[in-house]
Amino acid sequence: MLVADYQECFHFYRDVLGFEVGWGDEKSYYADFETGNATLALFGREEMADAVGATEKPSNTPGQDEVALIFRVESVDETHQSLRRKIEFVTEPHDRPDWGIRVAHFRDPNGNLIEINRSLES
Repeated sequence: MLVADYQECFHFYRDVLGFEVGWGDEKSYYADFETGNATLALFGREEMADAVGATEKPSNTPGQDEVALIFRVESVDETHQSLRRKIEFVTEPHDRPDWGIRVAHFRDPNGNLIEINRSLES
């Protein structure tokens, strides 16, 4: 989920809903929460806008992404290679050492942001 007030949302999911933090903290602007069968990822909207080159869009309107679907894949480069003839990527595969992942982004037909990633440690 992409959120405007990361710290408030972090505390809501951790302290109010009681989800266990898998990674991140109130200052990391990214966190994973274990929710049972799925992991909820929380990320600051401005940080994601910067990552996909959408900072020129106002953050308080539907112009900036509010949701990102994030998929872990075996290989970002191989997945990118298999999809690049079918879809247009927003970002090419690249390492994000500050996030600990290799990543690429594209959009579905409705404009929803999709991220594929793989841990740099894998």
